[in-house]
Amino acid sequence: MPTTLCSAKASYKKQAGTLELTDSHLTWTQEGKKAPAVRVLHSEATSLFCSKEGAAQVRLKLGLINDEAGHNFTFTSPQAVAYIEREAFKQELTNIISRNRSTAPTPAQKPIASTASTPAKTPAPALSTSRATSVSSDSRTPILSGTDAATDFRLRKKVLLSNPELLALHKELVMSGHITESEFWDGREYLLLAEAAAEGQKRGRTGQLVDPRPQTVEGGEVKIVITPQLVHDIFDEFPVVAKAYNDNVPDKLSEAEFWKRYFQSKLFNAHRASIRSSATQHVVKDDPIFDKYLEKDDDELEPRRPRNEVSDLFINIGATLEDHVETGNEKDVTMQAGRQRGALPLIRKFNEHSERLLNSALGDVPPAKRRRTDGGDNDDGTYSQIMLDDLLDPEAASGIALQMQDRERYFEGQLVRTASEQAEREDADAPGGQVVDVRAAFAELKNGFGGWETRFSQLRIDKKASDAALVSMTQNVSARLDTRTKKVDFPPAFFRQLTTCQTAANEFLRQFWTALYPPPATTSSTATPMQNAAKAAKMVGYLSKTREKVEALVRAGQADGIDPERVKVAMKPLLDAVEHALAFYRARNARPMTPKVA
Repeated sequence: MPTTLCSAKASYKKQAGTLELTDSHLTWTQEGKKAPAVRVLHSEATSLFCSKEGAAQVRLKLGLINDEAGHNFTFTSPQAVAYIEREAFKQELTNIISRNRSTAPTPAQKPIASTASTPAKTPAPALSTSRATSVSSDSRTPILSGTDAATDFRLRKKVLLSNPELLALHKELVMSGHITESEFWDGREYLLLAEAAAEGQKRGRTGQLVDPRPQTVEGGEVKIVITPQLVHDIFDEFPVVAKAYNDNVPDKLSEAEFWKRYFQSKLFNAHRASIRSSATQHVVKDDPIFDKYLEKDDDELEPRRPRNEVSDLFINIGATLEDHVETGNEKDVTMQAGRQRGALPLIRKFNEHSERLLNSALGDVPPAKRRRTDGGDNDDGTYSQIMLDDLLDPEAASGIALQMQDRERYFEGQLVRTASEQAEREDADAPGGQVVDVRAAFAELKNGFGGWETRFSQLRIDKKASDAALVSMTQNVSARLDTRTKKVDFPPAFFRQLTTCQTAANEFLRQFWTALYPPPATTSSTATPMQNAAKAAKMVGYLSKTREKVEALVRAGQADGIDPERVKVAMKPLLDAVEHALAFYRARNARPMTPKVA
């Protein structure tokens, strides 16, 4: 009889039941049934996740070896009791998972039959059997220089989770021990850099004006959901509300009562981003506390909060002092902000909100840009006052200097060609040279145009060439459309095998060519030439098995009723690339070594 370690009421897939942990299994049994619906051995547990403290539901998720999704359980007891029960399960399962990880055998301890016939002097099998050690130690080494291991691991994890195809390739090659973690990310550092840059970006303020929308619930009641972010936005957008909060909470009003009375006051309706709020104020009851903070509508000709005047009339869009010199220099009344007086407060509210957004984005930048000190050609610098940096084209780059061999010969050739052209012109102008009679040449050209209208009307262009070109283009477009619209009629499982084989071989090719021709500067790769040569030899070993894998796929497809020729045509580009790489490697190693002369 197994010993029960802990037990609790919990739901699984929205079904109520009992969760029980014994000394050998974790079981969940639905209410009213005797046989457990979930039965997990201790040795199958690999990971454990729990909901945050204070969450609405107390949950526990157990990950398994062969099931990444695992099982999710929700404790149904009262929250205080459910939290204690969850912690008991968490403590026991944590100990079980720790024991599983400490006793898990490494791949190096497993016998490998394929290495039995390999000579002892060949180091390749030793490299392939130490996969667990190399991967585990390699994962601790940061891929990006200047970052700690934890940050680098988090970036790699986020990149893999956001790219399912890359994640599948990582499982296929790294987790199976074909390549190491650093080899996989070599050449993909830009993905980690992009993810790090995305994390470093500071999210700006939303451009939406703070305007909480009441929601009507059952019974005709009106509800507004108040969140900490909403409170922060209200205080930031309307400082008078923050002042009212500091003056009355908690001495005169509780926080809940404060917000309830605020959303029912004229002050809230005055802050609404709608012109209809003015009509609503007439039906809202008076409030002796919030009415003290009401302000007069900003509907006068001049705004209540004057903006900083721009001293430069050239860039002052609102300046009209000199627009009507013939009628005086007074302000133009036709430029009044808003013909409808009731719309002025709303317009100015939007303008102030936009100004706050710009100030929050610019940070500690002076309100006006630095004025240019050089006046250019004008002594008074008038032209420099209307020059805006944003409207100037950036300076053209000087480009990259082209490194040429034998520059002297190139310039010597230019000089020789220039001298020969000059000599030809001098020969033509010489007395013995050929002289062209301009009048005779013009008369001959004029006679050649005689009767051109008659000959032009008799011109008939053969349509065969144009028709053939049009038919050829039509067939080309039709073939491309057929190729795009044609569905892949391979079975899904077989098509997945094809794509897996192709993706793995492409990665081996990338690793092979990177080892032979490493980039001049990388973020993390510090491999020596000997290490690159060993890596290239390792990739050649994998690439040499590609044809066998393709032939196995051809046989598997033929067994499923798929035409073998179609599989061969689909994999032919991959085989050509692999054969090219193998031939290049053989030719490279077959070159005789040039002896060094002392």
